[in-house]
Amino acid sequence: MSPSEHQHTEPVDDNFPRRVRELSAPETPSFPPGTERAARLLDLFDSQCGSRHLDLAARELGKRGVGYYSIGSAGHESNAAVAAALRHTDPALLHYRSGGFYLRRAAQLPGSQPLRDVLLGVVAAAEEPIAGGRHKVFGNAELSVLPQTSTIASHLPRAVGLAFGLERAAKLGVESEWPRDSVVVCSFGDASVNHSTATGAINTALHCAYQRIPLPLLLVCEDNGIGISVATPRGWVSRTFANRPGLPYFAAEGHRPLECLETAERAAAWVREHRAPAFLHLRTVRLMGHAGSDVESGYRSREEILADYPRDPLLATAEALVRHGVLTPAEVIDRYEARRAEVAETAEWALGRRKLTGFAEIAEPIARNTPEGIRSRARELSVPTTDSPTRQRPELTLAQSINRSLEGILARDGRTLVFGQDVARKGGVYGVTRGLHRRFGAGRVFDTVLDEQSILGTALGSGLTGLLPIPEIQYLAYLHNAADQIRGEASTLGFFSRGRYRNPMVVRVPAYAYQKGFGGHFHNDNSVAALLDIPGIVVASPSRPDDAAAMLRTCVAAAAVDGRVCVFLEPIALYHTRDLYEPGDGAWTAAFPAEGEVELGSARRYLDGSDLTLVTSGNGLAMSLRVARRLGRHGIGVRVLDLRWLAPLPSERLHAEAAATGRVLVVDETRASGGISERVVTALVDGGFSGLLRRVTSGDCFVPLGEAAYRVLLDEQTVEKTALEMVHSEEGGRG
Repeated sequence: MSPSEHQHTEPVDDNFPRRVRELSAPETPSFPPGTERAARLLDLFDSQCGSRHLDLAARELGKRGVGYYSIGSAGHESNAAVAAALRHTDPALLHYRSGGFYLRRAAQLPGSQPLRDVLLGVVAAAEEPIAGGRHKVFGNAELSVLPQTSTIASHLPRAVGLAFGLERAAKLGVESEWPRDSVVVCSFGDASVNHSTATGAINTALHCAYQRIPLPLLLVCEDNGIGISVATPRGWVSRTFANRPGLPYFAAEGHRPLECLETAERAAAWVREHRAPAFLHLRTVRLMGHAGSDVESGYRSREEILADYPRDPLLATAEALVRHGVLTPAEVIDRYEARRAEVAETAEWALGRRKLTGFAEIAEPIARNTPEGIRSRARELSVPTTDSPTRQRPELTLAQSINRSLEGILARDGRTLVFGQDVARKGGVYGVTRGLHRRFGAGRVFDTVLDEQSILGTALGSGLTGLLPIPEIQYLAYLHNAADQIRGEASTLGFFSRGRYRNPMVVRVPAYAYQKGFGGHFHNDNSVAALLDIPGIVVASPSRPDDAAAMLRTCVAAAAVDGRVCVFLEPIALYHTRDLYEPGDGAWTAAFPAEGEVELGSARRYLDGSDLTLVTSGNGLAMSLRVARRLGRHGIGVRVLDLRWLAPLPSERLHAEAAATGRVLVVDETRASGGISERVVTALVDGGFSGLLRRVTSGDCFVPLGEAAYRVLLDEQTVEKTALEMVHSEEGGRG
């Protein structure tokens, strides 16, 4: 698309040169060329102008069927002033209308090519510098711009966590890639401030500031007055934030460039000096609709649309350049058209670049795995000699074993943090983190606000600063309150940055059902479906005390070495269990594994019968072992396979143990729909297993109180009855 071939297709593009030609230059310039003020305005204009032409080019490429993203920044280019007020080393988590910011920041680093960066993303080229063509995001590690999906303010909890983590890492002596006095900037729209993710994140930032916990965060609300088609009530953002205790409020009109520059500088300087959050309210307009596919006239009148044109920030900066004598109107238009030509030429170049070609290349950043590195790191996390009470006990429960494993991890790796609701002084609802706060202090073991999105956001952000977070979500049911922080934020960061940015974390979750005398649905949740289809995350499900300790070390090592996001599901009902077959037998306790790890995706077999294979995990292991013993008394040989890992599933071992008997019964404590057994059965069928295959599960129902729970949950009688039916069936079996 050469300049000569270009046709003005957007009214805002026609409006700009027409309005500029109407301007009159002053006789005496107030900002003579070459002065600092003139240079600042020129830099601002060039960034805004480039952003505008990128938007126009993206829409044109979309019409040609060769561009794939057209959510533009038109009307929001005043955010370039925010970039001008910051350093290119200040971490930035940006709204999707941040073209002006991105170009202005790139101008701070010689050699940057922001036009290429953005257009390579628009055409989904494999050499796009951050996501490699996987998605159009603003991101560049050299510019400290972290790629964000930024949907419904989902990046705000991470921004809070990053600001917290910068300060906490410095306090603990952990090296970070950003300077000690950095400011984290996070931008979002006016509609997004109403989302629970945003309100929770801002509340958490203020909660920290109230306690004088350093948190250098500049929150930038780009308020264009509309969320797709729904108008934001006039004055809502200022009414909500202008007088918020503990949150300094700065405001600027986007069509007043000098005001934007000065206000952004004051806001950034305040945050940098005070190491506390501040709110910058940037009043903008949205030009050219929500996106290329948006028919704005369907919900806004022509008069409403045209009323925004005088507030065009690009036009406002052009007017300032002419009014202060920096450029003549003709020079402004020449500069505008020259940038159009540059963008057009760059767009044609970008179209010729290679696209992603195969699944392996596309998925490569998702689940990187370095087994030898994980093994080596896990060995380093072995427990040192301490005066811990659990060291005096040769056989430990599940809770004790996890506690001791956490103790060793914290002692051996000064980057690790343990946090969540009630994990510090109380030591967790079930005592799993007891004593850790006393030994390692509040800097590394601490309580949080009661907000799962903020707990995970703290992990997402602090993991970027060199720390290694181990957050606890108090119950599995509560994880669902914040699942998008794992699905939409944690799991995607490596994908959108080709592994350049990672958020290593191990999310501990007391999970599953079978608690007696306590709870109901929220304390006996057996739903795992929300986790099992997220690409790349590790889902651990230990049953035995020795496995739990070693698997936790493996998860921490995988997070440290490969940046993996791990979810560690701990069976609550087994926390303090000691007996397996008979009261007092102590068969469910185990010696603590002082060294070693459990390889990702490796199962553990119990017994070696040849008649039936029971495949299970979590609470199902104890049930299966008891059923296997009873069946053995009747001469039926059973082998029990504890999956241990739900993701990655130990498929190879699963097939081998299935083939050994020809009969497989999947013993699944989770629900029939969306549960673990669906994955297991599918893996066996896809792998060609042709023997007898059945599953027993809990019902598709929430878990009620009292004895009624056992009308919903899988029981041993059902497992045993189904096993007998299978063994006595003429189908299946090795023979």
